[in-house]
Amino acid sequence: MNATRGADAADFRGPLDISRAATVVLDGRDTVVGWSPAATALLGYSPREAAGRPLSAFLGPPPAEGTLPGVSDRPAAAGAPAASGSPARPGPGPPPTGHEIRLARHRDGHELLVVTALCPLAGAGDGGAPGRVLVAAGLGGLRQWESRLALLQGLATQSPVGLAIYDTDLRLTWSNTAYEREIGKPLAEYLGKRADELYSGGRFVTPGYPATLDAVMHHVIDTGEPVLDLHFQGIPPSDPGTEHLWSCSYYRLEDAQGHVFGVCEDSFDISDRQRAQRRLALLVEVGRRIGTVLDVVTTAEEIAEVTVPEFAAAVRVDVARVTVMSGELPATGSPAAMDLLRVGEHSVDPAAADAAEPLRPGASGNPADRYPPVAYPPGSPQDRSLASGGLVLDDNVLVVPLRVGGSVLGLVTFVRSPRPRVSGRPLAHGPATTFDNGEVALADELAGRAAVCIDNARRFTRERSASLALQRQLLPHHVPPQSAVDIAHRYLPSDDVTGVGGDWFDVIPLSGTRVGLVVGDVVGHGLQAAATMGRLRTSVRAFAQLDMAPDELLTRLDDLVGQPGVPQGPPSDAYDELTTGATCLYAVYDPVSRRCVMARAGHLPPAVVHPDGRVTFPDLPAGPPLGLGGLPFESLEIELPVGSLLALFTDGLVEARDHDIDQGLAALGRVLGTPAASLDELCDRAVSALVPDATTADDTALLLARTRQLDGSRVAEWELPAEAVTVGRARELATGRLAAWGLEELSFATELVVSELVTNAVRYGGGPLRLRLIRDRTLLCEVADTGHTSPHLRHSAEDDEGGRGLFIVAQLVQRWGTRYTPAGKTIWTEQAFPPAEFG
Repeated sequence: MNATRGADAADFRGPLDISRAATVVLDGRDTVVGWSPAATALLGYSPREAAGRPLSAFLGPPPAEGTLPGVSDRPAAAGAPAASGSPARPGPGPPPTGHEIRLARHRDGHELLVVTALCPLAGAGDGGAPGRVLVAAGLGGLRQWESRLALLQGLATQSPVGLAIYDTDLRLTWSNTAYEREIGKPLAEYLGKRADELYSGGRFVTPGYPATLDAVMHHVIDTGEPVLDLHFQGIPPSDPGTEHLWSCSYYRLEDAQGHVFGVCEDSFDISDRQRAQRRLALLVEVGRRIGTVLDVVTTAEEIAEVTVPEFAAAVRVDVARVTVMSGELPATGSPAAMDLLRVGEHSVDPAAADAAEPLRPGASGNPADRYPPVAYPPGSPQDRSLASGGLVLDDNVLVVPLRVGGSVLGLVTFVRSPRPRVSGRPLAHGPATTFDNGEVALADELAGRAAVCIDNARRFTRERSASLALQRQLLPHHVPPQSAVDIAHRYLPSDDVTGVGGDWFDVIPLSGTRVGLVVGDVVGHGLQAAATMGRLRTSVRAFAQLDMAPDELLTRLDDLVGQPGVPQGPPSDAYDELTTGATCLYAVYDPVSRRCVMARAGHLPPAVVHPDGRVTFPDLPAGPPLGLGGLPFESLEIELPVGSLLALFTDGLVEARDHDIDQGLAALGRVLGTPAASLDELCDRAVSALVPDATTADDTALLLARTRQLDGSRVAEWELPAEAVTVGRARELATGRLAAWGLEELSFATELVVSELVTNAVRYGGGPLRLRLIRDRTLLCEVADTGHTSPHLRHSAEDDEGGRGLFIVAQLVQRWGTRYTPAGKTIWTEQAFPPAEFG
């Protein structure tokens, strides 16, 4: 706003002021004898045209009430038609006292509403002598002036903003009604007082400005610079027990000639707004600081720390024992009987800490307990809160239950001091001595947010415990002795806040004294990952028992992981974490041939430690992670010298935040290449070197296997033609080797097994045939041919001439099965040794 417009806005002269209104001088017969320029501007007639004409030529009689025409006070455009059907404006209402609304006629012919006032002249007589003065103005101008008067009246009597005028000596000369309410007295009782006398002990708290009222006002009077939105803190006379905060502005007052005669103060009590802002800020701080970790105790401690001293002088947090220890919800029933533990407490005032009801004697528990048990006496605020399930306010003690759904997890007790102090000083911005309704609602909101965070931590604790239990149940606790390899293993669960993962390992005995070695890692954490790990481990075992090659096994496993789950009911949000895939390494070692076949699906390759101490990582094709689908897996076959060490591991062993995976693999190679007394010692050494603090952001699995070779004297193998006479020859070879091994007791059963298997190979397979006997922990008999069809066990009818051979074989052996090779298939059986064989 420029200076001219500002002056116009501050002009409170009325439209009928003689200095600005249209002025007409009349004689005793109401004939015009004087005509001002303002009258020409209003009605369009010049003084010459108006002089000598009766007033009625320009002004008509007052219109009847409710019949004011809807005419505009703006001249119509030349030649423009009159508006038809336009709605009439609302009537202007009654004129001010002594004023009259009349209908005037403009020189151009249009009509307009004007407000007029008549003033008789002293000594007026008949004839042409001036007798009266008439002033007139457009009705719109009157309404604008009346609105300004109403504004002044409103500021003086109705405005919530306190207004006061001080003279140059800073003594109060006037104030409005709002200011009187702040002082609590009528104006006459404090007129002439200085501002500092009215607000004793008050001070400005806005940085960069003087602290006292006198100093600020002197600055405004001396410089003429207004000061806006200063925050003043003090105790008003109308409310002597409470400190208030005002937003104050000051500006210098000058007369029309620029002489300074004082300063105006306008002030607005923002105490309620400040309290609301502090409460909102506290809620924001609570959201920022509470629930930073998924731990019940840490969350409880955060509640106490964030609310002291801003909201209370002391805070206690008590949580149900089952929630703290095992992450379970308290049992339903009477909350008053809840077993509580003190898990969070913070105070800045010892007196406030003791203000709550004391604990029942003997309930404080062992001082050495990390979380002492608490119990409250009957009738205490805490006891009443537990009994009712609602909050309880008792003077300066506020108890709010930690509610989640229909369960109460514990209590939060807020305590305020009679006079809040910090280090001997009053809390300038601290809480009041009691809790008002807004603060009770705030405490309920704080406790509600804290309860959600504690419940999240409780759920995490429960899920993590369940995940660990499930994972440990699914992992092998004891690996049975193997003829093919010596085994040692280690498994370290993650203690990261994300919970346990899906790492696993397994050792699977296979036919022909072979052994399957597997490690894997499910993407994700928690119970879902552990359950998926169990499903994959079970599937690998099932596929391995079918004697699948490593690449084929991973292909089947990839199909399994990629299959979408079948909904079994309504969705649950308890364990909805999705498993997006997994990695796996599967190797099969044959101690007879010393050949190892392996394949991997997105997993790290194994480490091979040769007998001379050299460490290599085979160039094994990586393959995609499980669950992607559509991509092939490739196997690699290598020969391992006797005494070689095969190390299978998950990425948690070699990955860390402070180094890349290549450094971890190099460190693992150095550890494995160092001689050790045993595989268990080597496992411990590897874990200590690569996971020194026994904690990782991911699970860690390590499986070590030192290879063996079966002695040639324990293996017998023959190649035979696919002819009928071969059956008898095979029986003779088998019984002869059993005699050499001292296993004549198994000759009868072995003859039947060999006869049936060789007969089927000759009849349905193709040559050449291979017969192999292995004396291991059981007697293994294998017959290989070039066919790819597997025999099936069936029950023959009484009149069937065949089909009973395989059924008889199944009754004579412990296990039997089929495995496929690139050259054909192998049918194998296992027979237990007589009891005397192992003493």
